[in-house]
Amino acid sequence: MRLTIIGGGGFRVPLVHRALLGAPPGGGVTEVVLHDTDPARAAVIAAVLRQQGDGPAVTVAGELGEALRGADFVFSAMRVGGTAGRARDERLALAEGVLGQETVGAGGVLYGLRTVPVAVRLAERIREVAPEAWVVNFTNPAGMVTEAMSGVLGPRVIGICDSPVGLVRRAARAVGVDPARAEFDYLGLNHLGWLRSLTYRGRDLLPGLLADDTALASFEEGRLFGARWLRALGALPNEYLHYYYFRREALEQAWEATETRGEFLDRQQSAFFARAAAEPERAGALWDVTRMERERTYLAEAREAGGGGERDAQDLEGGGYEQVALDLMRALSGERPARLILNVANAGTVTALDDAAVVETVCEVDAAGPRPLPAVPPGDGELGLMLQVKAVERATIRAALTGSYDAALRALTLHPLVDSPAVANRLLLRRLGD
Repeated sequence: MRLTIIGGGGFRVPLVHRALLGAPPGGGVTEVVLHDTDPARAAVIAAVLRQQGDGPAVTVAGELGEALRGADFVFSAMRVGGTAGRARDERLALAEGVLGQETVGAGGVLYGLRTVPVAVRLAERIREVAPEAWVVNFTNPAGMVTEAMSGVLGPRVIGICDSPVGLVRRAARAVGVDPARAEFDYLGLNHLGWLRSLTYRGRDLLPGLLADDTALASFEEGRLFGARWLRALGALPNEYLHYYYFRREALEQAWEATETRGEFLDRQQSAFFARAAAEPERAGALWDVTRMERERTYLAEAREAGGGGERDAQDLEGGGYEQVALDLMRALSGERPARLILNVANAGTVTALDDAAVVETVCEVDAAGPRPLPAVPPGDGELGLMLQVKAVERATIRAALTGSYDAALRALTLHPLVDSPAVANRLLLRRLGD
């Protein structure tokens, strides 16, 4: 099979390749094609892949049509505007006194406005050149971008994220259960979801976990949100919900930090790519060191604000989105069915949303594609957040595709983390001035 990675110069691409190297032999990916708007970055990442070990043939395609032609799977892993664009978004938001994380709040809306048009043009090119390919979207904001691309590709585009699977894995370890043998109920939007049950041999272990202070303190989300709030909530939230539930603390921590996450990544990755280009024979080793630093500092500002402590050691080794992607590919190719948390069309899962709305939920996947499993309706608090953020996503998509200033203003103002239409208006004017 031929796997094409759009955004093939992205820093996390080697994680996908490493997962492919560990996959069972036979019937899998035989060729990986990288395409990136920055050929120098793509060349560095190709060097990293080749130094990871013998596996699928690795090529770099300079033209998009060449990259897509003959693809069985297309991974969309773009970062429109690069890490510098993210850093600007975050600083613009903080200057106005609101949070601006890459996918959450003002930062997520600004990033979506920049990314959605590019993602839709990619979807149109895929429909033209590789209409039978399955498209796996990694590009953030993942739920919003997947919904925009689905307007062109329908169910052949599927969004993935590593946060839900990480939460399930950590919760299962906290109750002493093999994550691979647990069943779970997870529902929400991308970076806005809740683990509502964790079942092993027919028994839901989540209530016992929520009642156990020691067990909650043993993993990241338990420390991040605190036992009292988790018991009041009756569920385990995705780590990104810290920005919503602890907005004041997260904002204060962001103000006190010497640099934003975007600024850190821009500095770190610029240094890596420059050094790896100068020393291509060491690209793989340099990538390993840089990746570990990136993983250790992931969501560090939220963990510090919430007392979440250091990242769990198991999470530093990967096994996140790249493993989800591999399991999804194997299921879609008919090799092995899987149960995965994916971003897919709602299709009746949440009755308050229309069928085309992309939600993040548990799906059964085989060669016919993903099918959302029936889910318990979300509570009023969870549904309220979902509806509001979905309205933001859709206004952002409309603004990005039509150029409507009013839609962009509505998207920013409606977001729960943006507290004023005047702030939203200034953010848009400053963005247009960049």
